[in-house]
Amino acid sequence: MAHTPNTSPSSLSPLSKVIFASRWLQLPLYLGLILAQAVYVLQFWRELVHLIEAALGNQHALQILVQSIGYKSAAPLEGLNETVLMLVVLGLIDVVMISNLLIMVIVGGYETFVSRLNLEGHPDQPEWLSHVNASVLKVKLGTAIIGISSIHLLKTFINAENYSEKTLMWQTIIHIAFLASAIAIALSDRIMHPPGAAAPGEH
Repeated sequence: MAHTPNTSPSSLSPLSKVIFASRWLQLPLYLGLILAQAVYVLQFWRELVHLIEAALGNQHALQILVQSIGYKSAAPLEGLNETVLMLVVLGLIDVVMISNLLIMVIVGGYETFVSRLNLEGHPDQPEWLSHVNASVLKVKLGTAIIGISSIHLLKTFINAENYSEKTLMWQTIIHIAFLASAIAIALSDRIMHPPGAAAPGEH
């Protein structure tokens, strides 16, 4: 049975009201992340247009793609090859995954720390948003970061000949560190909130 607190907004002291209202200072941060996501959308479409142009034989677009992915070849490129195509597509996937991460931070963070979105019953409500809290959000963000790191590591290995052994080693170590951190966060969340345990405020 859920416990309903008796505290109403009118019964809060002036200091409590100011402190509680300070959560709205985060609103410009989330709006800024929305603008950052718009920049990622523009970047995605710019890369996609260059990819299509390069596939149609546009050498200028091909050179832009080669420079953006840091690809180098001993022989001059006469057209879009499989390695360049794979690296560009992985870059597009990377943008999408970062955009997904931004959505999690914007929607989940706003819902958790600022104000309710009142999406109950909405057909497009994300499944995870119905039980989101700071702990769940940390686990999901950790998982998303691992996915992004995996894409970066795969891009590096595909283009390994253009990287030093030291760079390859440190990228692998950093990825393992991300993986270990996410596992530690998930384990700590499971210990603090074991399956089947009552939610806070219920008894």
